[in-house]
Amino acid sequence: MSRLTEVKWGKNGLVPAVSQDCTSGKLLTLAWMNEDALNATIDEGRVVYWSRSRKSLWRKGEQSGFIQKVRELRLDCDGDSILLIVEQIEPIACHTGRATCFYKLYQDGSWLVTEPVIKDSTDIYS
Repeated sequence: MSRLTEVKWGKNGLVPAVSQDCTSGKLLTLAWMNEDALNATIDEGRVVYWSRSRKSLWRKGEQSGFIQKVRELRLDCDGDSILLIVEQIEPIACHTGRATCFYKLYQDGSWLVTEPVIKDSTDIYS
């Protein structure tokens, strides 16, 4: 059986993929994978997403150096979501320079920023 047969790809050929830090348990990123991205992730041992905006594979950390090494790869009960347990290389997972993309908390009617910027994004992507 192919390693892709149990995955239920959406109409657009994508499946959501969430990364979670293997040490802290913190959710880091939500992105998308297609078959090529999942195959590359398995083969390379580092997370490879599909960039919907660029319409190409995106190796997490290819520009920033903030690589996600795969420790576990899980498929949910419906087969339509992937969980990546990762070792986050460097403490930044978000393109905004924060540890996680989930840095806003809804509280008392508004969104509060709960994670500091570790490194300015202009310094990361210059």
